[in-house]
Amino acid sequence: MRNRERPLSPHLQVYRWQITMTMSILHRATGIALSLGAFGLVWWLLAVARGGDAYASAADCLASPLGMVAAFGFSLALVYHLLNGIRHLLWDSGWGFELPEVYRSGYAVFALTAVLTALIWIVALRGGA
Repeated sequence: MRNRERPLSPHLQVYRWQITMTMSILHRATGIALSLGAFGLVWWLLAVARGGDAYASAADCLASPLGMVAAFGFSLALVYHLLNGIRHLLWDSGWGFELPEVYRSGYAVFALTAVLTALIWIVALRGGA
């Protein structure tokens, strides 16, 4: 067998970028982000359980600009991962395999992620009112 100088499988230089690729990559990335963010959530819950100075320290950290960016990123990842997971469950039930439906549901997930994350933060910044 001759040794050829070519890739063993196609890569990004061969494929044209598509929404399905983007959503798959983002689903995996948000899963990783949620796994890492879970450590922050546990830290906050432990601070709540300890109360007093521990909670005040955690609240100050989360109220800082970096803490707000982290919380926003966590909520964005959570909403996207949830909605895209529902999309995958619908695929498991046999719905949405036609190409126009795949694209429509993909754009719907992106739009709903933006809207729901914005609503969560509007409510959160207004103090839950």
